[in-house]
Amino acid sequence: MARFGNSVRLLGNAEFASLAGTAFARSQAYSTILIALALYADLFGTTGFVEGLFGTAFAVVQLVIVLPLGRAVDTGNAKRFLLAGFLINIAVFAGFTLVGDPVHVILVRMVQGLGASILWITGATIIGEVSPDDEQGLWLGSYNQFASVSSLSGDLLGGYLLYAYGFTETYVALSAITLVTFFLVYRFLRDDPGGQTDPEDVGGLEAFRSLLAMPMLRSLVVFRFTFSVGKMAVIIFLPIYARTTFGISAFAIGWIMAGGKATKAVTQGFVGDLTDTYGRRHGFVALGAILYGVGTAAIPLAAYFEGTVAPVTVSYLGGSQTLGGAFFALFAAYSLLGVADSIRLPASMSLFVDEGERHDSVASAMSLRSISWKVGQVAGPVIVGTTMDFTTTETGFLLAAGFIGFATVLFAVQSHRAAAAEPATTGV
Repeated sequence: MARFGNSVRLLGNAEFASLAGTAFARSQAYSTILIALALYADLFGTTGFVEGLFGTAFAVVQLVIVLPLGRAVDTGNAKRFLLAGFLINIAVFAGFTLVGDPVHVILVRMVQGLGASILWITGATIIGEVSPDDEQGLWLGSYNQFASVSSLSGDLLGGYLLYAYGFTETYVALSAITLVTFFLVYRFLRDDPGGQTDPEDVGGLEAFRSLLAMPMLRSLVVFRFTFSVGKMAVIIFLPIYARTTFGISAFAIGWIMAGGKATKAVTQGFVGDLTDTYGRRHGFVALGAILYGVGTAAIPLAAYFEGTVAPVTVSYLGGSQTLGGAFFALFAAYSLLGVADSIRLPASMSLFVDEGERHDSVASAMSLRSISWKVGQVAGPVIVGTTMDFTTTETGFLLAAGFIGFATVLFAVQSHRAAAAEPATTGV
């Protein structure tokens, strides 16, 4: 039976706990650096196009390496890849302490993209491989749930550290968290989790062609390509919008981002459990996507509510923050985005793992999941950022919502046909 407490119960499993630590360290770094990017944009006075490159630089490296990385994880020792990802992230934090202009930020973001890809693909693959068959949705949903808890922590703690102490101290804290997780994985995760698939069985590009021949997986790939254009624009530009348009502090931006992370942290494991119970995972994906489009379209309302809602002053730790209407509008919109992701993500991951297992290529399936996202992630921030340069910031967010709406309608049609054609494998 689906219960919220089931996710906490999994922490009693040492391997799951160490992998949850992986999700924690990765998401903590990612969310903290997103806030730092808003500060860099304000500090350097960047244009929308350059701000878009902050996102594109991260994604373009992932786009290049994600397919060979997935094959390497399938045929190699996944634990070693995971440990290497931690070390790369520590190098990234050291690099961010040295940036002095937008070009430096873009270059370090490229290295961050490499480390994040290794941690994401390898961690999700291992979770899918070592989880019991009848609890796969719970394990994947709970894995993402703990990532959301970490991301929330990154928004609040990272935002506060950036606000109170600056860049260097924040990156030192992130390095310490990553080192602790490195040793947890080294100590508790079994060697070579999931085993190694024979390279002849994986078959390189042939494996990806076989996977793409599956109607449900193909519909998911097409969906993620278009959906990611809109979502990644939101992830990159919402903190920048809050900072450069409304002057919201790093700490308060962290609160905004935490609104969405809190809803994901509370509900994602529960929804993953529901997908195990009720099936029809493609329906969960479509519902979550349409809600994400609604939340994205609501972001421009911040310009309306700023000045029409009386500011509120909040005191804390001997200081204070004055929060205007824009803060509350952005907080509400991002909270809705968190609910939407909670509905969509566990079902999406389970569908990819199910399809990958049919060809003994779970990591390759997760690589396709990632690369379909990266194509949109490369293009989305630049397209939306350039639109913002020539029109308004609000128009850019509406364009992002349009991409999300189109992706959702297309997926609903394609996935319904795929589920009808293969009910035994895609409807559970």
